Amino acid sequence: MEVTRFAPSPNGPLHLGHAWSAIVAHDLARKRGGRFLLRIEDIDGARSQPQLADEFRRDLAWLGLEWDEVPAQSTRLAAYEAAADSLRSRGLLYPCTCTRAEIGGPVYRGTCRGRTDAPRDAAWRLDVERALAMSGPLEWTDEIAGVQRADPGFAGDPVLVRKDAPASYHLAATLDDAADGVTLVTRGRDLFSATHVHRLLQALLGLPVPRWHHHLLLVESDGRKLAKRRGSGAAGFGLAQRRLAGEDGRALADSLRAHRFPSGISLGEGLD
Repeated sequence: MEVTRFAPSPNGPLHLGHAWSAIVAHDLARKRGGRFLLRIEDIDGARSQPQLADEFRRDLAWLGLEWDEVPAQSTRLAAYEAAADSLRSRGLLYPCTCTRAEIGGPVYRGTCRGRTDAPRDAAWRLDVERALAMSGPLEWTDEIAGVQRADPGFAGDPVLVRKDAPASYHLAATLDDAADGVTLVTRGRDLFSATHVHRLLQALLGLPVPRWHHHLLLVESDGRKLAKRRGSGAAGFGLAQRRLAGEDGRALADSLRAHRFPSGISLGEGLD
């Protein structure tokens, strides 16, 4: 049975891009006689706003979607800690105190690799080279792009345990999808590269390997994806804003399915 999921973070209101992603995941599950899950990813420190989870549920119901809800990330901290401890015990994690300014770009060049001390304010990074030596070559399959050879070192050694959160997106989402029985990880094309890391984590932690479906994103006229950090939830694209204004959510969902997008919106790669 196919199992998909929609996993929003309550750090800002949902917008049309979220609606598109939820509809794609929902419809894939329904067409295949499967389940569509809602998971609230609520471990983003001070940015998390618990009250937004209820708004998300109202937004999805307004769109006419039906789902099964699974435990939020905040209930799974022990699982994240256990996984990190397992990787750490095998010498696959190392502490890192580098700031973004010190890193100076998107690729982390291993400045802290080999550290033996573990400051309390350190993040913990995966030693990708050592991990790949342990796992061997890996592949994963995207329904749109086909079979991919895993190349998790694209951005250097990724953070798995953040300084300000019990787990990074990479570790938490990978463990959650396994725990929830997700068979088709449905998400935007902007997360395609992250899947290389997730496939490596699955191998290291003995987790089941799903398939992936990385769909195109809704983008604004400048080609950039709708994003909470740029105010897309409150710039005429917010779902709650439209819902409270009396718009027909089911009609909006059907328009998105038919690729009839609101003015100023189209499908694209959406890479910033």
